[in-house]
Amino acid sequence: MGYEHSVIPDFERAILSGHSINLLGLRGQAKTKMARQLTGLLDEYIPYIAGSEINDDPFAPISYFGKLQLQEQGDNTPIAWLHRDDRYVEKLATPDVSVADLIGDVDPIKAINEKLSYNDERVIHYGIIPRANRCIFVINELPDLQPRIQVALFNILQEGDIQIRGFKMRMVLDMQFVFTANPEDYTNRGSIVTPLKDRIGSQILTHYPKSLAMSKLITSQEAKKDVEKEKVVSMHDLIPTLIERVVIEARTSEFVDAKSGVSARLAISALENIYSGVERRVAINGDKKSLVRISDLVSIIPAITGKIEMVYEGEQEGPLNVANQLIGKAIRSEFIQHFPNPEKLKRKKNKEENDLTEGNNKNEDAFGRITAWFERGKTIELHHDASDKEYGRILNSVDGLALFIDEHMPEARPIEKMLWMEFVLHGLAEYSKLSKNNMDEGIEFKDLLGSMLNF
Repeated sequence: MGYEHSVIPDFERAILSGHSINLLGLRGQAKTKMARQLTGLLDEYIPYIAGSEINDDPFAPISYFGKLQLQEQGDNTPIAWLHRDDRYVEKLATPDVSVADLIGDVDPIKAINEKLSYNDERVIHYGIIPRANRCIFVINELPDLQPRIQVALFNILQEGDIQIRGFKMRMVLDMQFVFTANPEDYTNRGSIVTPLKDRIGSQILTHYPKSLAMSKLITSQEAKKDVEKEKVVSMHDLIPTLIERVVIEARTSEFVDAKSGVSARLAISALENIYSGVERRVAINGDKKSLVRISDLVSIIPAITGKIEMVYEGEQEGPLNVANQLIGKAIRSEFIQHFPNPEKLKRKKNKEENDLTEGNNKNEDAFGRITAWFERGKTIELHHDASDKEYGRILNSVDGLALFIDEHMPEARPIEKMLWMEFVLHGLAEYSKLSKNNMDEGIEFKDLLGSMLNF
């Protein structure tokens, strides 16, 4: 999803051209997933000579074993069948990969056991590439391969054959090569040598979802579904939206390394974490079901801190502070999609202070009633493990908060109104109307000025 008009057409053209393919993009852009889905384009089964290590075609064997079988048994050559799911071979490129691992080498043990000369082709131990003959072969993180190992791929990509030690052999392989690479790797760990890049038929650039709605669809598709969790957890659409906004904010944050990227796995893990956080609270309180709250976003912090690569300033700020700031920015961005912008209301009030009427000052009065309650020295604490009953009691104690939601969210169900009431408090805190303090056991809201004076 999200690649329908960009990556997929390029991918299809490369396949039709018979090209080897390099998928170039930042982490979490479904490069490997796309490669693995290629098996769906293959015939369900293909025949090969039974016992062949390299899936010899019965009509055109290329190995010594396959040719010998066909020569000795002719039409009686035993045949086996290879399913499309078994025609996918994947190798993660690591610095310790050798030419022998990929291409093959002479096996001295086989030579001794079978009393063969080292000039005999039967002493060859095939590497992972020949064994992937007639398959789709994927090398992930191609730049991690040492340059001398990349050189060993030149002939395979251009002429389709392999060279093992000093053997005079031309084994023409029938393979679809797919490589994946992260642009960051070109500077941090290694590079793709130029002659190898020249031999890769098509390089396709992947990208992150271009809209928040598409991001939500992808996250919903990829997150693990748990029927038991869904029985006890009720999720309003506001929460997945905020999670995606956290990811969007992370991709533009001055604390996060943009070259490294922010994987879609962040949102997926965050959604799974928040379900588990509510499930835990339900178990603690003995409730039957509970709605995900804004304060439950604390559950996604481990998903954020583990999946962002921070620059020096981010390291100095600390991963926990960066995570909380990203959540705060996401709330700030989403708040004005549903409620009046507190900053615009303030500017309007300052500009027209002398002639504003009560009617057109309705929104400012609504915010003002809420903030005035805190200005009287009132404070509330929303504990992460509070029951739904306690949660509702605390929110309803804030003068003007329920009225504000009734005016702006008249169609919201009673349980959803609690969510919106808390969202308003978080939004006002992000727009510096209230003070918000993240504590180990929960979140504290109080008057901003009073909090500064106490400090």
